Amino acid sequence: MRKGYNPYLLPPWLRKTRFFIKNCIIPITVFQAVRTIFFPTTFDIIILVILIGLSYLFTCDYL
Repeated sequence: MRKGYNPYLLPPWLRKTRFFIKNCIIPITVFQAVRTIFFPTTFDIIILVILIGLSYLFTCDYL
């Protein structure tokens, strides 16, 4: 069993995709939060919760 997490062991295409998503997830989350404040629907709230969870996971390097 490996100890720790090393992102350089991932394939190059996956590292690039992960880097791109990590940089885009916060602005998308902020936009969705503003949209949810003005037009709250159940679907918007579910998407916002998922985006906040993904933002947390990418920030803490769990994904």
